[in-house]
Amino acid sequence: MKRYAVIVAGGQGVRMGADRPKQFLEIAGKPILRHTIERFLAFDPQVEIVLVLPAAQKGWWRDYCRQSGFLSRYTMVSGGITRFHSVQNALQFVGDDGVVAIHDGVRPLLSRGLLERLYEASESYPAVIPALPVTESVRRVSGEESVPVDRSGLVLVQTPQLFDAHLLKEAYRQAFSPAFTDDASVVEAAGGTVHIVAGDRTNLKITTPDDLAYAAELLAISSFC
Repeated sequence: MKRYAVIVAGGQGVRMGADRPKQFLEIAGKPILRHTIERFLAFDPQVEIVLVLPAAQKGWWRDYCRQSGFLSRYTMVSGGITRFHSVQNALQFVGDDGVVAIHDGVRPLLSRGLLERLYEASESYPAVIPALPVTESVRRVSGEESVPVDRSGLVLVQTPQLFDAHLLKEAYRQAFSPAFTDDASVVEAAGGTVHIVAGDRTNLKITTPDDLAYAAELLAISSFC
């Protein structure tokens, strides 16, 4: 079955306090975004990658790829006003048959084990997402008041999220809603059902300098995969 991977990298890195968007910050001598792309290619060299970047950042990435020799095959498209519109743009380059993975460009620690679980589940379910149980106490805050929330039915959702390509493309034909928090919510709004598989604790989304340092430590461990 044909595999597509849409990698969405539209962050500005405001919380990083860096001089460049966070997807271009380096870990172990490579930009975060390159690590992310290489994870998919290592798992399946035939995967069709569609990379989404803000129009203003595409030139920087082209220059980096040319100068570093990172010339892997992929399609690069411009992002939209929101993440929804960015994915919508990318899906124009995805066929109607096969499985499409939507992944955050700043999750570079994607393991082979997680990809294997997701793709295996996608053979039985048209929409599959990774998630982790909430292990810490949770409270709902309103002004100065707060109340505990039962965490037993809560999970933390990650990417990549895998979908039947036709199902996802049909779901993205609907109008944008602020209620869309991820691709799974778009599919559910169109009447689809989502299946959950176990995520990975190491599959973090790099947002802060602490995340960056932690990712560097994990990548330094030769056994990490």
